[in-house]
Amino acid sequence: MGIFDFLTGEFIDVIHWVDDTRDTLVWRFEREGHEIKYGAKLTVREGQAAVFVHEGQLADVFTPGLYMLETNNMPILTTINHWDHGFKSPFKSEIYFVSTTRFNDLKWGTKNPIMLRDPEFGPTRIRAYGTYSVRVSDPAKFLVEIVGTDGEFTMDEISFQIRNIIVQAFSRVIAGAGIPVLDMAANTADLGALIATEISGIVAEYGLIIPEFYIENISLPPAVEAALDKRTSMGIAGDLGAFTQYSAAEAMTAAAQNPNGGGGMGAGLGMGLGMAMAGQMAQSGPWGGAPAATAPAKSTPPPPPPVERVWHIADDGETKGPFSKAAMGRMAALGGVTRDSHVWTPGQDGWMRAEDVAELAQLFTVLPPPPPGA
Repeated sequence: MGIFDFLTGEFIDVIHWVDDTRDTLVWRFEREGHEIKYGAKLTVREGQAAVFVHEGQLADVFTPGLYMLETNNMPILTTINHWDHGFKSPFKSEIYFVSTTRFNDLKWGTKNPIMLRDPEFGPTRIRAYGTYSVRVSDPAKFLVEIVGTDGEFTMDEISFQIRNIIVQAFSRVIAGAGIPVLDMAANTADLGALIATEISGIVAEYGLIIPEFYIENISLPPAVEAALDKRTSMGIAGDLGAFTQYSAAEAMTAAAQNPNGGGGMGAGLGMGLGMAMAGQMAQSGPWGGAPAATAPAKSTPPPPPPVERVWHIADDGETKGPFSKAAMGRMAALGGVTRDSHVWTPGQDGWMRAEDVAELAQLFTVLPPPPPGA
C-alpha cells in the first residue's frame, strides 16, 4: 500500500450505529486499537446518544446530528498526529452509542406473596404483576454507573434489578396505602402512579426513567378467594332458608357420590336430608305446584339437621383448615389452637380471636374431671 493510500485511510472514517436487535441499550464502536481518526464523521441518529471516552475518562456526549471530529470540538486523537511514535498513537479513545428510545412491555411480578393488614380481612397476602417501560435519560450517568466497559449491554442485564426495585416499591406503597383488597382493582391507576413515583427516584441514580407503569392484576391466596366466593354466594342467595336448602342438597349429592369417604355419617346425613326434601315436595304437590285436593293432611316433617360449621385458622401468614368443631376441640387440648388464634368461618365478618367467638370460647373453659383414683 502506497503512502497516499495510507494517508487517505487515516483521514477518512465514518462512525455510526444501526440497531436491529431491539434489546441493545449500549453498543461500543469497534475500531482497531480504539483509535479515532482526525476529521472522522460521527452520525448520531434520533433515539441515540454517543458518549465519547478518551483515555478511560468520559469526555463528551453527542446528541442526534452529524459531527466532524476535529480539533475545534475534540482533542486530536489520530495516529497521523504522532509522527514520533511511528504512526502508533499512545492515546486510546472509544465511542459508545446509547439507545434513548423506550423499551416497552417489560414484565414485573411479585415472586413471593406480600403480607399486609387488610381493614376487612385482617392479615392477608396478595400477589401482583404488570408491565412497565424504561428509557435512558442520562447516557453519561448510565454508562458510568451501570455499563462500565461492556461493549454490548442489553436490556436483560438490567431488567432483573429494575424488577427488584419495583417489587420493593410496590410492597411499601401497598402496605402504607390502607386500601382494602376488594377496592384495589378500582384504584390500580392511582396505585400505579404512586409506585412509579417511588421507582423514578431510585432508577434516576442509574440514568434511567420509568415513563409508563401498569398494574394488571392483584390476586389473593386460593383459600381466601374460595371464602370470598362462598360469601358472595350467600349474598346472592338472599333468603337464608333457601340457601340452607341449596347447601343441604349439595352436601347430599357429595355424600352420595362418595359413600365411603364420610362413613356412616355421610349416609345418615343423606338419608335425613332426603326425608326432609321429600316431605317438602309432598307439601308442595307432586309437581312442585299447589297440593292436591284429595291428598290427606300430613304432620309437619322434622327440619333438616343443621349444617355443621367449619373453621379456618390463620397461622404465620398461612390459612389452615377447614376444621370441624370437634377437631378444633382436639387441637385446643393439644395447644394447636389458643385463645389468641385468629379463626374464620363462612358468614363471619373478618378474622376474630378464638376467645371472642362464643362457640369456640367454651373449648378453653371446659376442663376434664379429675382422673379416677386421684
